[in-house]
Order: sequence, then C-alpha cells, then structure tokens
Amino acid sequence: MAGISFALKASRYGTVALLCKSQLDETNTSYAQGGIASVTYEPDNFDKHIEDTLIAGDGHCDRQAVEKVIREAPAQIEELLQWGVDFDRNEQGLFDLHKEGGHSEFRILHHKDNTGYEIQQSLIRKIRTVKNIEVFENYFAIEILTQHHLGEIVTQHTQGVECYGAYVLDQETNRIHTFLSKITMLATGGIGSVYATTTNPNIATGDGIAMVHRARGVIRDMEFVQFHPTALYQPGVRPNFLITEAIRGYGAILRCRDGREFMHKYDQRGSLAPRDIVARAIDNEMKMRGHDFVYLDVTHKDPDETKKHFPNIFKKCLELGIDITKDYIPVCPTQHYLCGGVVVDQNARTSIQRLYAAGECSCTGLHGANRLASNSLIEAIVYADAAVKDASSILEAIRFNEFIPAWNDEGTKLPEEMVLITQSFREVEQIMNTYVGIVRSNLRLKRAMSRLEILYRETEDLFDRSVVSREICELRNVISVAYLIIKHALRRKESRGLHFTVDYPKRMIKSE
Repeated sequence: MAGISFALKASRYGTVALLCKSQLDETNTSYAQGGIASVTYEPDNFDKHIEDTLIAGDGHCDRQAVEKVIREAPAQIEELLQWGVDFDRNEQGLFDLHKEGGHSEFRILHHKDNTGYEIQQSLIRKIRTVKNIEVFENYFAIEILTQHHLGEIVTQHTQGVECYGAYVLDQETNRIHTFLSKITMLATGGIGSVYATTTNPNIATGDGIAMVHRARGVIRDMEFVQFHPTALYQPGVRPNFLITEAIRGYGAILRCRDGREFMHKYDQRGSLAPRDIVARAIDNEMKMRGHDFVYLDVTHKDPDETKKHFPNIFKKCLELGIDITKDYIPVCPTQHYLCGGVVVDQNARTSIQRLYAAGECSCTGLHGANRLASNSLIEAIVYADAAVKDASSILEAIRFNEFIPAWNDEGTKLPEEMVLITQSFREVEQIMNTYVGIVRSNLRLKRAMSRLEILYRETEDLFDRSVVSREICELRNVISVAYLIIKHALRRKESRGLHFTVDYPKRMIKSE
C-alpha cells in the first residue's frame, strides 16, 4: 500500500520504477484482514482516536506523528475511494464500521474480512493504467547505493550520506542491475520470516531495514515486535492464518480449553484489551496449563451475521472441520507486526538523504511501544503521501550520480550446498521463537545473541565467496534484523508495550 500509493502519486512528477521481489500482489497489505482506521462519523472524533493510539502505545508514541496520521486520515480515505476501493456499507449507505481492541469507538472501515486484499487489488488495477510507472516483478534489491559504493568510508555519525538508487538482482536472469534514481522509497514491509511462526508472507525478511542498517542509517524501536493474539492454531503451517481482531470487536470471547473466560483477570476491557495485553495473557494461560492454544468463541452471535461479516474466516475454518457458528476456534499468539524500523521524520525522510521509507519498514513514532489495531494501513498511505509532497519539491535540484560502479562479483562462485543456507535460516527462526518472543529475559537474549553471532560470521563468509542469490541475501537480512531486535531489547531496562522482560517487569515513568 505504501509503495504503490507512492508510485501512483510520484508518477505525476516523473518516471517511476516499482521493484517487487516476487509478484506485485504478494505483500503484507494483501494479508491485512481487519481494516483501516479513520474517524468518520460522530460520536467519534480526532481526539478520541489520538487518545486511543497514545494509550495503546504505552507512553512511547511521538504525539506529532499520531496527530498527523489521524488528522490526515479522512482525506486519504477519500482518495482510496476515488481509486476504486470498495468499503462495506450498511443499508443506509453509511460505512459499516468495526470496533477493535483498544478502540473506544467504531472507526474501522473494512471490506468483509479481506480489507487489505481489496485495497491492494484496487491500487494494482489503477497502477496498470499509468504509463510512466514501470513494474519490475521478481527483482530483488541487494543494497541501496550510497557513498560506500564510491569507495568512501561512511561512519554511523557521518553527515550527508546520500542514496543514489539500488543494486538489484533480476531473479529470472540472475543478472545484477544498477538502478539509478533521484529519489528512492523503501516500502519493503515486515520482518515475519525472522520468526518460525508468523502471519506474514515468506517475503517478509526485513530487507529494507537490513539495507539501511548496512548503510549506517538510523533504526529505532526494534524491540517492539507485535504478536497477534489470535492466529489460527495450525502446527507446521506457514504463514499462520490470521483471525482478525475485528471478530473480538464483533463480540467473540476468549476462553481456556475448559471453556472458561480468562481475560477479565488481566484487563477490565476483557477480550477487547490492546494486543500486547491479550497476547501476554494468552501466553500466560497456555504456559500455566501446558496447552498450545486457547479458544475464540463466536457461537453466541447470529450465524448469518457472522458468515456475512467474516466469510473468509468462516470458509477457512470450515475447510478444517470447524464451523465457527457452532464450534470454538483454536488460536494462539503469532508474530505479526514490527513497530520499529527505519527512522523517518514527518516527511518520511530517513537519515540518508534522498531515501524515504513508509509502511512497516519505517518507524514514524505513531505506534510507540504497541500498535493500535488497524492503524498500520492508514499510516502507510499518509506517509507515502508526505514523501511524494516532499520529494517533488526537491526533485528538480537533484542530478543523477553517473559514477556508481557495477556490482563486483569477481572471484565468487555458486555455493556448494544450498542446504547450509536453508539450515541457517531455520536456526535464526528457532532462536528468535525460543529466546526473543512475547516474554524475554537478559539470559535468553544474551544466549540468542551468542548463537546469532556464529551464524553471522558463517553467513558473511559465505556471502563474500558466493554468487549473489535471493536466498543468501535474505539470510543476511534476517540475521541483521534479528541482531537489531536483540540489541534493542537488551538496551531497554524496563517492560513497556510489546517488550516484556522478567528482569525489569515494571515500566519506567519516562521512556528512553
């Protein structure tokens, strides 16, 4: 959503190359079920949405970012409507709004239970009609181009680092191309593949964050990894099928496997508490009872209404022999979203000049320590819009850097055993699931770091000797992202939002 909306608007000012590591429709956006949050009707208002976001963010939000996104949301929703997005409406023709955990009002616009897919398909149809946007599918970005590639030494604190484009692997020909650009936008999505269980597609390997890290850009808040409380329990299946939070807003109740409710023990909002609280509560109940899942109960609601609002969930569960109008749904927490990432300002500028970022790879400050449900899609399009407005104002003054050398792979060869890459990838996933999950400790984090350091050294040695492939690049990227998550988690000496550690169970009065 961030990338395509940016491309659509940027095409008004010049030509755009849109690079997709797989297909144009394979993104985190297409997996977003619940909806997109925006103030629409009274009694809702901006102040209520702002307050809900700040509360969910556990004292760590950037208030300016929160106000920007929420106040600009209605205008961006209007633009989505103009692009052909079809949000559900009631019999009176008004938007049929959902309510999700942490929201004080009904403000979630949706298209049944596949909102992200509906938005994405509408944007794809629109982008296919724009002549000066060229889509490159199965093109994998290896590195962003900066002064590093001119032989200059750039440190973490060097001022004036610039981005000139990217080295990109054409996966069909195995050729590496140099894409030069005046402006580069990162919209590389999430980091789900760093974990063994995730709701993210397999392409979510944190590529943009890893590239910026290697270019010495500023990255923040990587410890705040959100686990969705209610993914469908299916051992061995990846990605995990998401049971949208909207179903709890609709009235579904969380129960232990003996049928008893438990959320009232953890929060007065019960099953509608924010995600970090619900995920930890479920995790605690499972550990206390030795269970692998809990139940989500929607059997008390009208069956026809349930099927109408959640047709895809009903269909998916029925395929597994679960009729959600009669049977409880087995669910468990699963990695879902990253609140941190590449730091951007109000204009979506990163710390590297001419490089912008939007969507899940970015850290705007909106989400703080815990994302409020359905705030991510609206953040993506608001910051993509801000990036276009800012970039268009400086575009004419920028000149292409023609002195970037071609990718140098002299002395490399195909890796002898691809199984080594596959095995290392699995080790990263298991390390993160075991030691860097919902509940953490210094001992677990340090153990994870020591094991990760071995994998890092092995992988960098293999990368230096090997012909570039998507597999080796993705392995490097997930190791970089895992390292950043652990490093930032060790640095935070408190429990806040999505970061809970048994060594510092209390939240400090002030954030770092």
